[in-house]
Amino acid sequence: MTIEYTPRGVCSRKITAEVEDGVVKSVIFTGGCNGNTQGISRLVKGMKVEDVISRLENVDCGGRGTSCPDQLAKALKQAL
Repeated sequence: MTIEYTPRGVCSRKITAEVEDGVVKSVIFTGGCNGNTQGISRLVKGMKVEDVISRLENVDCGGRGTSCPDQLAKALKQAL
């Protein structure tokens, strides 16, 4: 399944994730801090969706109340 999500409150403009059998196959952030979003994408590859959500949900960036990792968790949660 391909998930396309428009994040809110962060620098990235789009999150595209591929999920198969409850496992994250790939994540691509459009915009945002390139090194950080690449790192997040590589770290979550191969993880169970539920584990990604539990680890990244509520991560805050600079007092914004959200972050790119938190927005990825929201995208995955919405897809469940």
